[in-house]
Amino acid sequence: MSDSWRAIPGSIVAPRGFRAAGVFCDIKRLGTGKGSDKGAKPDLALIVSDQPAAAAGMFTTNQVRAAPVQVCLERIPSGRAQAIVVNSGNANACTGPEGLRDARTMAAVTARRLGLDESLVLVGSTGRIGVRLPMDRVRRGIADAAKALTADPAGADAAAVAIMTSDTRPKQIALEVPLGRHTVRIGGIAKGAGMIQPGMSPTGRRPASGWGHLHATMLAFVTTDAAIEPALLQELLEEAVARSFNRITVDGDMSTNDTVLCLANGLAGNPPLRRRAAPAVRAFAKALQHVCHELAMMIVRDGEGVHRVVTVRVEGARSDAEADAAARAVANSALVKTSWHGGDPNWGRIIDALGYSAATIDPQTVDIGYSAPGSSRIVFSLRQGRPTRISFQRLCAEVDRPEFDLHIHLHQGRGSAVIHAADLTEAYVEFNKGDVSDPASLGG
Repeated sequence: MSDSWRAIPGSIVAPRGFRAAGVFCDIKRLGTGKGSDKGAKPDLALIVSDQPAAAAGMFTTNQVRAAPVQVCLERIPSGRAQAIVVNSGNANACTGPEGLRDARTMAAVTARRLGLDESLVLVGSTGRIGVRLPMDRVRRGIADAAKALTADPAGADAAAVAIMTSDTRPKQIALEVPLGRHTVRIGGIAKGAGMIQPGMSPTGRRPASGWGHLHATMLAFVTTDAAIEPALLQELLEEAVARSFNRITVDGDMSTNDTVLCLANGLAGNPPLRRRAAPAVRAFAKALQHVCHELAMMIVRDGEGVHRVVTVRVEGARSDAEADAAARAVANSALVKTSWHGGDPNWGRIIDALGYSAATIDPQTVDIGYSAPGSSRIVFSLRQGRPTRISFQRLCAEVDRPEFDLHIHLHQGRGSAVIHAADLTEAYVEFNKGDVSDPASLGG
């Protein structure tokens, strides 16, 4: 079955039977750092299915997990949910038992307003760490959002804005996907610009094998009207996240709140997706991966102070895990990232980062080159550990693009990895350095 999906408007309300809203309830009055002072913009979002849905989730593997993540980890194993309530401006992280109680209260208030079982409500938060939620405003916001719920795209637009913190623009997508005689829709919204190097798993625990198999804060919420078994939805979401959100980095920092949630309410009327090998399942999986990949790339492109986006492609490592370690060492090196910002094809900084990574390398076999995004036409600065005769001016031209690919071949094995990264700019430092004379500007 070919990739015959088409883009449609509406993001999370494009699938049948979903409504959304975003409202302003002044959660940010307690101070959430630079970037959040945007006036009376929506800061609480509500996403609701008309009927209980299959549910899947992926969560931060940071050992410090925010209260809403803990609530979701308790509820996702049931495989069922019907609503998601999300606030921005306050992460509700490192807030102790009181914060956990607040997260559960958010779910309980939402359930009462919508007439749902509390166990069917999932929670998300993003913003400053270590500050209690202003629950009086949160309750008011939930009440207002419940009244404002709509299947009109304006509801999705408001929800996409409501989850933003330091983002400069909302991130949305929706696809229509033919599955045999039926058509299903998948929609998504996301937020994220700083504190971005997600490493999510379905349990919030890190696999012993490390980054290579893992899959301010990134949040993503995906809706679909496909009928699908919850266990299969979880499996497909894990794969989609592993190939998208877990493949990006802006600054190398993993948030306490990273969350991806997916609801599938079955209102498309397709035969339920159950068997992994079925053509319809493969088509749905590819479309879900596309939605997650596009949202992830929107996050990198909107990273705090980002000037260039670089896709680091490592091949020839001893294993995929070693390739991943090599790619992340390069992608998160401050020296490499600042050279990208300056348009400097500095292979010395790159090979240095490879050398201190967990990957096995022989400096006499390393190749380093550059290309346009997705192109196989590579201009090498280093071959077999030796500088090439390509002129410095030509190499500079290769990296003087808003986006380019960095190709690294280690010639040690068959392992490979891809990381989508960002440069490091003066604007990022200025944005994040804080101002001790103005405590309200200091983000958590």
